Amino acid sequence: MTEKMLKFVHLEQKYPQKREAAERRTDFDEIYSGFEPEAAADQAARCSQCGVPFCQAHCPLYNNIPDWLRLTTEGRMEEAYAISSATNNLPEITGRICPQDRLCEGNCVIEQSTHGAVTIGSVEKYITDTAFEKGWVKAPVPGKENGMSVGIIGGGPAGMAAAEQLRIKGYEVHIYDRYDRMGGLLVYGIPGFKLEKHIVERRIKLLEEAGIVMHTNFEVGRDASLEELRRKHDSVLIATGVYKARDLKVPGIGLKNIYPALEYLTTSNRHGLGDSVPAYEDGTLNAKDKHVVVIGGGDTAMDCVRTAIRQGAKSVKCLYRRDRANMPGSQREVANAEEEGVEFVWLTNPEAFVGDDTKITGVRAVKMRLGAPDAGGRQSPEIIEGSSYTMEADMAILALGFEPEDLPTLFEAPELGVSRWGTVKIDFRSMMTNLDGVFAAGDIARGASLVVWAIRDGRDAADRIDEYLLARKEAAA
Repeated sequence: MTEKMLKFVHLEQKYPQKREAAERRTDFDEIYSGFEPEAAADQAARCSQCGVPFCQAHCPLYNNIPDWLRLTTEGRMEEAYAISSATNNLPEITGRICPQDRLCEGNCVIEQSTHGAVTIGSVEKYITDTAFEKGWVKAPVPGKENGMSVGIIGGGPAGMAAAEQLRIKGYEVHIYDRYDRMGGLLVYGIPGFKLEKHIVERRIKLLEEAGIVMHTNFEVGRDASLEELRRKHDSVLIATGVYKARDLKVPGIGLKNIYPALEYLTTSNRHGLGDSVPAYEDGTLNAKDKHVVVIGGGDTAMDCVRTAIRQGAKSVKCLYRRDRANMPGSQREVANAEEEGVEFVWLTNPEAFVGDDTKITGVRAVKMRLGAPDAGGRQSPEIIEGSSYTMEADMAILALGFEPEDLPTLFEAPELGVSRWGTVKIDFRSMMTNLDGVFAAGDIARGASLVVWAIRDGRDAADRIDEYLLARKEAAA
């Protein structure tokens, strides 16, 4: 094994080929090509197979990364996929959109030794895309039906992961989602240049082939209350995600052409999917020929600025109140955005929106400096007095994060327990809410987080639901 691995000492880190910025800024296709087999094997062979795999320890799914890197090096691709998919229901998606620079790759031992991390995410993508191409990916099939059913509210990554795990265990599974397609933010929130939609669609098709029943355009509280779903199923899992945009309370916020990030991204993604979207077609939520200012520093802000570039904006600026080193979004995404023509305005915060005849014409901003660390050790931004100035803007997009909707009201379930932040309260050991047989997973319980954490929570919830229902069945026997 050792002669095949440990090649980091003489083999440089390389990612798959990235399309030139001038080309990729004109379309919504993914910007990275896939690895060729030889390149994937070479890059996987850079792994040091260390005794304590920090890449694995810093993966929320605890993926067996060193094992499938070694199998890729040896050309044993079907086994590599079996290992990869054993802990991850959506490896082709996490390989594309996980912030590996903050998780597995950022904690790779050879990254810490300045040799450059193993390109784990790109190899993960290669493994699963190869598996689909070779026909190794099959719909999950239960050994036998167990006669019990589970209703899942939300068809995003947490709901999809839980649905697959429960189906394997023999449950009849129904997913209820408010949108006309399953996939949640994977479909409507993440742009195609990071995740092309057919990648999500083929995974959903597998779940349908497994017998999982999909209920689209279904709103809990309108089409059925939570209590009605509880009566219909043996257990219910809430996996709705968080969609409510965080507010920005500054003068001029009521002017036209100021939009929440998700509304903007959903409109763009729907247009890309071929839907008729009046707000895009009439130019309202289309950045073409506009000066666009995006406020925020996370991955959603990066999705917005890069979308605006592709829509043909005259200029795109990203305002963030801290500096680059303190930005929460992926540094890889920041670099991609810069290459494509986005201007980052660091240490700057919006002070007000200015406009003419109710329409925005500019953003009045103020310069910041980093002061003393806050309770978490992060430096707090402070205003530099007298530094205000106004930048031109025809459209402003607020990418300040997401909060939970008022589920007790929406679901006609005032008894459902929520935290002071609006997330559904659960015991993370049992994943159960205060309502017997009702569980929650993903962002709606955890708060806005990463897709990989949603998958982890969905898998954990499936196990806890199974334990709960089997114990109840045994007690009733």
